[in-house]
Amino acid sequence: MTEHTHATVSGDDGMTPASPETRFQDIPDAAPGKTTGDAPHIDDVPPRRIHDFGDLIHATGAVLLAAVAMLSATYLSGFMMGVESDAHSAGQALNWMVDLPTTMLQQLAIVAIVLIVIAQLLASREWLLSVLSILAMFAGLAAVWGLSLAISAFDNITLISALSSPSSTFGARLLPDFYAGAGALLTVAGPRRTRSTVKWGWNVLYVVAAILILLSVNSVAGVLVSFAAGRLVGMLLRFAIGTKNQGAWGEELAQALAGVGLHVTSLTRRFDLEPVHGAFRASLDDDLVEGSRLYDAVDRQGRRFVVSALDSQVHTAGYMRQLWQWIRFTGVSMRRDRSPREATQHHMAMILGLKNSGLPTPRVWGVADTGETSILVLQGSDIMHECNLNTLTDTDAKALMRFLSVANRRGYTHRRITPDTLARLESGTPIIAGWHNGDDASAAPNVALDHVQLLVLLAVLIGPERAVAAGRDVWGDDTMIALTPFVQKAAVPSDTRALDGWDKHVVDDVRGRLRALAPEETNESLAPVKLSRFSLRSFLGMVLLMVAVVVVFTQLKPDEVIAAVRNANPVMAIVCLVFELVALLGSSLELGAFIERDKRRPMGIFMSQVAQGFAMVSMPAGVGPAFVNLQFLRKSGYRNTTATAIMSAVMAVYYGGTVVMLVLIGLFTGSDALSSMVPTNTLIIIVGIVLMVLALAMMIPPVRHYAVTRLLPWVKAYARQLVDVLTNPRQLAFSVLGMLVLNVATGLEFWAALLAFGQMTNPFETLFIFLVANAIGSAVPTPGGLGGVEAALTFSFGAAGVPAGVALSATLLYRALYYWLRIPLGALAMKWLDKRNLV
Repeated sequence: MTEHTHATVSGDDGMTPASPETRFQDIPDAAPGKTTGDAPHIDDVPPRRIHDFGDLIHATGAVLLAAVAMLSATYLSGFMMGVESDAHSAGQALNWMVDLPTTMLQQLAIVAIVLIVIAQLLASREWLLSVLSILAMFAGLAAVWGLSLAISAFDNITLISALSSPSSTFGARLLPDFYAGAGALLTVAGPRRTRSTVKWGWNVLYVVAAILILLSVNSVAGVLVSFAAGRLVGMLLRFAIGTKNQGAWGEELAQALAGVGLHVTSLTRRFDLEPVHGAFRASLDDDLVEGSRLYDAVDRQGRRFVVSALDSQVHTAGYMRQLWQWIRFTGVSMRRDRSPREATQHHMAMILGLKNSGLPTPRVWGVADTGETSILVLQGSDIMHECNLNTLTDTDAKALMRFLSVANRRGYTHRRITPDTLARLESGTPIIAGWHNGDDASAAPNVALDHVQLLVLLAVLIGPERAVAAGRDVWGDDTMIALTPFVQKAAVPSDTRALDGWDKHVVDDVRGRLRALAPEETNESLAPVKLSRFSLRSFLGMVLLMVAVVVVFTQLKPDEVIAAVRNANPVMAIVCLVFELVALLGSSLELGAFIERDKRRPMGIFMSQVAQGFAMVSMPAGVGPAFVNLQFLRKSGYRNTTATAIMSAVMAVYYGGTVVMLVLIGLFTGSDALSSMVPTNTLIIIVGIVLMVLALAMMIPPVRHYAVTRLLPWVKAYARQLVDVLTNPRQLAFSVLGMLVLNVATGLEFWAALLAFGQMTNPFETLFIFLVANAIGSAVPTPGGLGGVEAALTFSFGAAGVPAGVALSATLLYRALYYWLRIPLGALAMKWLDKRNLV
């Protein structure tokens, strides 16, 4: 048989029962199980045209290809020109073709493609597809014409020059339309695996494109954009008209079954199955294969079979779901069966493996493959029945857990336990079905996910208390406690969350009951594992990274920084680096003093302070270090309240100690820089406004009620933790020492930066002015106080008598070492911490 196109069903498999006169029946009057001669009785209908979800995926890929080609032509013009130059150099061997009329070559190629493709379609009596393929060619030519006009109107000289070629320069003929027209026609007539002429048409198109690029007739970017436009038009048209499902059916299906020793006398299609959740047709008779066509078969010995036919078109959606799960989850393996053959053979292996484990499974006869269809043959159709979810008992829950335990002990995991997978044997024993998405040789995280999916499903059906009690009886307390980090919404399938008994508190309830089983010292280490790549944390991390990249590429002025570093005294620049290292050690001591001895990791603490350099480029000054410290403390085993209290204690020591240092240095040096920098009464005005706003808010009853019932208890608990942390004299003393080392070393770093440009200043006054200016500049809500710190330091030391040029140069040198150099070092430190699960 000829191969056929990929297609995917949305809502059904695209098939409807035909009328009796249109059904494929070789022997209309034969009864099931009887024969007339050697011909079997077949009751089936050919699949109709269906909309293929894969066409939309390919259309999206075409858009991305065009976008990448145009962006590369605009922003990587040198690279594109280099590629074309290499291609032209390689094409010198084709100089003998320069005198050939290239336009004639294009016309001959497209005429040949159209003739051979349309001829095969007409020979196959594909009248409609022939017309649509030609219309697609015209649409592709029109699309490139419109795109050429749009790009020309945009008037980007770089882009236009990259897309143009000697044969097409500007206007409606900017892009070569030959590739779009031929590509659209071949896309609608294809795909290439189904028709040999389509395959050869694509080969001809590729060869002609390569020749014309080598001869400098067309540009690389222009050819790629034209290809993408034709592919986009063809895919959208193919999705709109639908693709003919060319899976095996009727006689071809019976012949495929004969290849595995099953000579049927009757093959009857089931038409009474309804879509499940509006997406897939599934039945327990073939172990819930998604989107399969089911048949009842009888062979010459009178034995009954269930035939499950899975078409490649329908499997596309299943493969995309597997691919999404593989992308979404991290730390757990997921299957990716690209073809129905892989899926069916793996399903059979899973069933046989579970049977060898002593579990009741369907009786597999064999697997057959023909064309675009993979066939699973099961003997008997009544081994499993639907389970009434409203009548589940505690005994049923324990039976399901024992069933899963047997499979897991042999390395088999289900990967998708949903309400549909709960079934019963004829004896009434509940079992778990639908193992086609499962896998063998599974790792511990996959086993834990299986347990969590079943536990949460049972919690929705019979209640969290009863589900956890059943789990303790079957799996034991140790296993249940170990599941706690995996109990999260990301682990629960959407079908379970669609049940009437589901609400957002089920997962929290189950997790809370599991935590209650753990000892206090163990409970603190049961932090949730990272299952989903797409979470609030990952989103914030991506946003911070984007902010960091924008800041680096938009705010870094390499010429000024390089000039400042180049003109600095090398010895004093090294001294600046030494003070920078001392400051990091002081910061580490400031935080480490509050960490308990058994949780204290000196190298981890030091690396967390280095990592703050990367956080500073994404967040305002002060916020980045606090964020890194908080995450490090959580990963070190502290609960949120305690970690927040320690982080707050570090900030209190730093800011409180800095204020005390400013007052003491100001008294001993007689400096009034603080009063000259801050306008009179500014501080008291700010404090007064804040207190007035709080007082007005407390006059509103709802706000007052919320503050008293929700905020006040949390503040009291937090305050107790903070007081407990700050009232330990030894810890407080070492933290204050670290704060002193940090502030003094940072101030002396700027003092050394001034010396690097020959400016000698009083170190105490320099420290005082630096602390004041740095505090004022850091108040600017930019990443790391960028801009504000530079302006404050330059202005403050200029006002203190330092020449403006020297003050600016010293500031740039200091920021180059303290801010810009710490970005790559902080990124490496962040990676080091992440690899050890410390941030």
